[in-house]
Amino acid sequence: MNPPDLIDSARQRAGGISQPRLGRPRQTDLQRAVSDTYYAMFHTLAGCCANTLVGTSYVARRRPEWRQIYRALEHGHARRQCSNHRALAQFPPEIQRFGEHFVDTQRLRHQSDYNPESSLTRREVLRLIGETEAIIQAFDRAPADRRRAFAIHVLFRTRTA
Repeated sequence: MNPPDLIDSARQRAGGISQPRLGRPRQTDLQRAVSDTYYAMFHTLAGCCANTLVGTSYVARRRPEWRQIYRALEHGHARRQCSNHRALAQFPPEIQRFGEHFVDTQRLRHQSDYNPESSLTRREVLRLIGETEAIIQAFDRAPADRRRAFAIHVLFRTRTA
């Protein structure tokens, strides 16, 4: 999955690209846009894990271990790790913000997908999409060694002595 494509898909669903829909968008479209936004975050993180631990070259990305690391990221475990404010404090601000936003977008996705009374506005969904896009871009600019440490943080349980 390509996170920028997911962001574009979210914008289209919310009616925020070149030809916005006339009138109010359907709740289903807004809910799917929120879901696309969360998955842009998730796939950014999965890609970070695989890229920083295996590599970004053409050859590295075709190795089975690259796919294994990419697929190893678990939604619930990543959320719990990103909710650990003490652990997040060791990372630079752009990674901290990514972790916090990961938790927020997952919560919003669950609310959109599973709460039949969920109601969204185009404005709030477009704001979420724009914020998510900026957070992903900042995360991608964070130092590679800190992104690698964050990948390890979200993939593995922290064990104490």
